[in-house]
Amino acid sequence: MTLLAIDCAANLCAACVYDADAAAELGREVRNLGKGHAEHLMAVIETALQAGGVGYPDVDAIAVSIGPGSFTGLRVGVSTARGLALALKIPAIGVATLEALAAEGAYAFPERAVLAALDAGREEIHAALYDRALVETYGPSVATLAEAVTMAINADAILVGTAAPQIAQAAGRAFDIGPVAATADIATYARLASAKQPGEKPKPLYLRGADAKPQAGFILPRQDPGEKNP
Repeated sequence: MTLLAIDCAANLCAACVYDADAAAELGREVRNLGKGHAEHLMAVIETALQAGGVGYPDVDAIAVSIGPGSFTGLRVGVSTARGLALALKIPAIGVATLEALAAEGAYAFPERAVLAALDAGREEIHAALYDRALVETYGPSVATLAEAVTMAINADAILVGTAAPQIAQAAGRAFDIGPVAATADIATYARLASAKQPGEKPKPLYLRGADAKPQAGFILPRQDPGEKNP
């Protein structure tokens, strides 16, 4: 099975082609954008396909990171994955950002619990705890720093994600730390998706609402449909 994996969850705009039967990556394109995923994603996908020596008709499934992450980036990645899946009549498979980071931590430190944690700002941490078999036992959820520290200590967990150094410092003790990143390598998403059964269509995993909200002072009052303008 050949998968096309897409990741727009954080600063990276990434795509790769993955041969699930051979467990091998065929080609990739990764751009560190920060913003502007919508303008670059299709070109990134085309470059990855060319690098892998395949075309859209050769793709059997689409893998996509579903977050938590950038509000806009997740919408771009997930909508693109669903659109391509619909056009190609193939399944789209979502993989959570925290799950992918945890998988990389488990690869570096086998047979250990993993706490995947992202610094979400506003003194919030997006966290998920996985046991030694990489089964999710908590989250994904919004946690305080104190809650994340308690989970990490109680589980004697590896720390991964952008909040890992912050948690270790607050705990005042040493932890084994895996990737300190906002998202996993694009091939990790492909590998995890290849082991999943297609289910519901992927949708963005938002742990809090969008930052951009209408200001109350600029909201126009509702008008009665029967009321006439003066």
